[in-house]
Amino acid sequence: MANSKTPSGKPRIGVYVCHCGTNIAGVVDVEDVANWSAEELKDIGVVLSRDNKFMCSSQGQELIESDIKEFGLNRVVVAACSPHLHEKTFRGACERAGMNPFFCEMASIREQVSWVTKDKKKATEKSKSMVAGAVNRVVYHEALEPIKVPINPTTLIVGGGIAGIQAALEIANTGHEVYLVEREPSIGGHMAQFDKTFPTLDCSACILTPRMSEVGMHPNINLLTWSEVENVDGFVGNFDVTIRKKSRCVIEEDCTGCGICVQKCPITVIDDEFGVGIGTRKAIYTPFDQAIPNYPVLDKENCTYFIKGTCRACEKFCATNAIDFEQQDEIINVTVGNIILATGYDLFDARKMPNYGYGRYPNVFTSMEFERLCNAAGPTNGEIVLRDGVTAPKSVAIVHCVGSRDKNHNNYCSAICCMQSLKFAHIVYERTGAEIHNFYIDIRTTAKNYDEFYQRVLDEGTLFVRGKVAEITDVPQNEAEEGKLIVQAEDTLAGLQRRIPVDMVILSVGLEPKGDSDEVAHQFGISCSSNGWFTEKHPKLDPVSTMTEGIFIAGCATGPKDIPASVSQGSAAAARVISYIEMGELELEPVRASVIEEICSGCKICNDLCPYNAIIFIEDKQVTEINEALCQGCGTCVAACPAGAIVGTGFSNEQILAQIEGLMMDFSVPEVV
Repeated sequence: MANSKTPSGKPRIGVYVCHCGTNIAGVVDVEDVANWSAEELKDIGVVLSRDNKFMCSSQGQELIESDIKEFGLNRVVVAACSPHLHEKTFRGACERAGMNPFFCEMASIREQVSWVTKDKKKATEKSKSMVAGAVNRVVYHEALEPIKVPINPTTLIVGGGIAGIQAALEIANTGHEVYLVEREPSIGGHMAQFDKTFPTLDCSACILTPRMSEVGMHPNINLLTWSEVENVDGFVGNFDVTIRKKSRCVIEEDCTGCGICVQKCPITVIDDEFGVGIGTRKAIYTPFDQAIPNYPVLDKENCTYFIKGTCRACEKFCATNAIDFEQQDEIINVTVGNIILATGYDLFDARKMPNYGYGRYPNVFTSMEFERLCNAAGPTNGEIVLRDGVTAPKSVAIVHCVGSRDKNHNNYCSAICCMQSLKFAHIVYERTGAEIHNFYIDIRTTAKNYDEFYQRVLDEGTLFVRGKVAEITDVPQNEAEEGKLIVQAEDTLAGLQRRIPVDMVILSVGLEPKGDSDEVAHQFGISCSSNGWFTEKHPKLDPVSTMTEGIFIAGCATGPKDIPASVSQGSAAAARVISYIEMGELELEPVRASVIEEICSGCKICNDLCPYNAIIFIEDKQVTEINEALCQGCGTCVAACPAGAIVGTGFSNEQILAQIEGLMMDFSVPEVV
């Protein structure tokens, strides 16, 4: 029957060729391809062939549905765009007409043909070849059924910055349990270090702290700070995660967060973490006043007890006996259904650009150092001063794009540097009245109210120099430059080389992936881009999913972005997780690899090759086994198996060879001489 799930007898194939407006039809003779398919491929099983301006439209889908029912089609080939974009669309049309959706095959004649050539004749010939390959292949398709897996309603979120906080609250507020893991002693991420946020200039702590407190008190959120994920096993709906909760040397249940231990600690050290080197802290400390949880952590490397075996002042003064020098790391095992990675970013190391003098000239600051300097809770209580801690600058240079848009370092734009630099210019103007020069390549103020903020800074008198800074030096060439830092740059608008003496330089350093992003990606079975950012399933249509089902990404883990974009992605990732939880079970693509045990020799060659960690070795049987819920059907193991014991569902030898045979058919028309 035409609407049976599994076709019987001779294949009855319908071919549909899409114009895609002019995306395909502008280069490919679509009508010729459709007519040729009907005539030349009828012996293979093609019973009709049509062209349509937009096959993905509702009219195009309805055409497929009606043809399946009217002409008894049991296979469909759609020559259009990439299967990555619309394969689900056309499979859905087939399924609604009663056909097993896996009897649908797509030929990409847009991405692989019309978008890569302007030669209409060759494009048309290649399109015929692609259609022939798809028709030959679809004959050998089999009826498949999706794999169904139950979804554990508990979620793991890795990273306690603003994106992770947003995702955790969104999920927890629907009544589902969340584990939020943060490697630092407190949640808050980089946003907790900022003074103000652009373009509204509201206090960063004022808008972040309530969210942090809500996370700390939420009954559905298990907050694990000073913790790291050590291992991840399993698959979507059923991930087994091992978490190491590092020793704080503080018994959290007994600690009241009074801070007396911090006050009495005699050891003061440079705060290289939260204070980025311009502030100090004690050997036992909380990162900042609003830290959540507000429990201190003991720095064993600087603690006198761990160095010399003496002191223990914090223990002596603790009224609740919450200090425990013998406390060990705790291993926690949890089972979750979905995982969101919101691991954030690192800052570009300005020392990699020695021509800017960072680390050599004391009054060259990085953007994060300036954030702490101008913060009311910073080392100078918000006073903008030079490194001597006393002198206010009378002239300040702000350098954009340090380490970004630079072929020697990072090619990409870091997204926040322009607005961050404009914010700095406003703060300097507001608090010191200093003369300010902003050195920029291009001003990129594209989001809501961003350009208005730029105009405001212009009106305040900030001077803008369009040109990349070549060098920052302290070598004067005249009396006006004595005792100053000299910023040497090309002013491309004026066509001049400029030397501008200033008291302070702020380097707007770019954003980089976390230093361990490759290791984290491998641990969770996802991939990174060439720049090191986590890779999305689709940059436009699915920016928070990854190729590993059940693993989602949000915030700056995927690439540079500002706070509103990070919050939006945190909510988007949470929405995807909530939709999975509400479904109860998830249908997975049945295109998976499987092992023929009778042929498997137990050589283990495939075991270490799987990028999704889906292959295990069964010692009792001495054979390899593939977890179909973890497998993504990439085919790496199929190609690697020397015995041919692994087969790929939906990519059998018969299907591949048939497709190759169709692709190699000769469609050229001899020229008339």
